[in-house]
Amino acid sequence: MANLKVPVAPADHALGDEQAAVTLVEYGDYECPHCGRAHPVVKAVRKHFGKQLRFVYRHFPLTQIHPLAEPAAEAAEFAGANEHFWQKHDEIFQNQDRLSLPLLVELTE
Repeated sequence: MANLKVPVAPADHALGDEQAAVTLVEYGDYECPHCGRAHPVVKAVRKHFGKQLRFVYRHFPLTQIHPLAEPAAEAAEFAGANEHFWQKHDEIFQNQDRLSLPLLVELTE
C-alpha cells in the first residue's frame, strides 16, 4: 500500500475518524471544473462508507490557469480559523459557476 509523502497531520482539514480503515486525500482547486464535478461524488462516497472513511482536503490551487483558486482557498482558510472550513468549502464549490472576489467576500461575512 502506498504512503503519502506528506502524512496527514492535525493541521489538515479532515472529516472522520483517524482510525478509519481508509483515508481519502483530495488535492483540490476551487476553480477547477473537474474538482467541482468531483465534489458531490466525494460527498456521496463519504456518505456511503461512513465511519470506514476519513476524508482530507488539501488546497492545490492551479494559479496559472485558475486565478480565483488561491483567493478561494484563502477564504476557506479564513473560515477554518473560525471553525467553519467545511461550510465554506461546500459553499464555494456550490457557487463555483459564479466564483468571483465579491462572492468570496460575501461568503466570508
